[in-house]
Amino acid sequence: MGTLYVTQADAFIGKVDERLTVKAEQKTIMDIPLIKLEGIVVLGRATISPAVVSELLDRHICLTFLTQSGRYLGRLEPEVTKNIFVRKAQWQAIGESEPAIHLVRGFVRGKLKNYRHSLLRTQREHPDTDLNNNITRLENAIAPIEKTSSIDSLRGLEGAGSAAYFGCFQQLIKTSEFRFEARRRRPPTDPVNALLSFGYSLLRHDVQSALNIVGFDPYLGYLHVERYGRPSLALDLMEEFRPLIVDAVVLSLINKRSLTLTDFTTEPLSGAVSLTKEGLHTFLRAYEQKKQSEFKHPVMGTKCTYQKSFEIQARLLSKYLMNEIDKYPPLVLK
Repeated sequence: MGTLYVTQADAFIGKVDERLTVKAEQKTIMDIPLIKLEGIVVLGRATISPAVVSELLDRHICLTFLTQSGRYLGRLEPEVTKNIFVRKAQWQAIGESEPAIHLVRGFVRGKLKNYRHSLLRTQREHPDTDLNNNITRLENAIAPIEKTSSIDSLRGLEGAGSAAYFGCFQQLIKTSEFRFEARRRRPPTDPVNALLSFGYSLLRHDVQSALNIVGFDPYLGYLHVERYGRPSLALDLMEEFRPLIVDAVVLSLINKRSLTLTDFTTEPLSGAVSLTKEGLHTFLRAYEQKKQSEFKHPVMGTKCTYQKSFEIQARLLSKYLMNEIDKYPPLVLK
């Protein structure tokens, strides 16, 4: 099962013995063994029984609340793990320390290399698509990373590489029904941006849960500057996963026409675009299937799911900060 997504408005989440039940309009719409759950995401309004809250905390299962359109509201999570040594090492690396610079290099390199591999794969599969200029711009952003010793400069390289990638994102879309002009976030005003933003919200839930399991403070990061209420370390670790999971799911759903423009609605005042109920279910199924798909981890040398790789990368991060390994290896897949 992995993550349970509750999308039914005004649903009631309760517990019967060792099973979680979701009811709406006096009918049981879901009945899941608690042992299969790794997380719960509520979209919109729902009521959760005190027994469920207690059980989730006891089992270290995170509960995240999003608006119906996917905007993050907050989360209930268990007490942080007792491994104070991980958080001590995390805090000691704050600022322009060598460990912080090394980690930022890894986050940026992982993200941009995965962007590059995505463009190269598209060009192989669609020889008529010319992405050479954007690939060159990405390579120019990747090349200086290892010699760059300023975090602000590394942020600049990340920005340049992301601009090159999203500058040709429209060419990755193989249907004329969807258009992408630029990355727009608050609010997303077109279907493609709505899918990307929603997917990144789900990814944040998963990565932050993995960091919590390992014992990190998710609000102290290195690439993303500190800001009140911002889980900077979760956003840092998300970077290498964005193209591998969310972008891949978005492009697959669009290009296979699993989603059409009829699966979106537009809020008349703000212009914010969001998924319909049917479109939401389609996206959640595809996202969960992607997380449960397997690949060979390039560092561990064994097969794992993307869901498991969140925790693997978090543990590699902790091992680096605690001087148990020499380098942090970002997850880069070809």
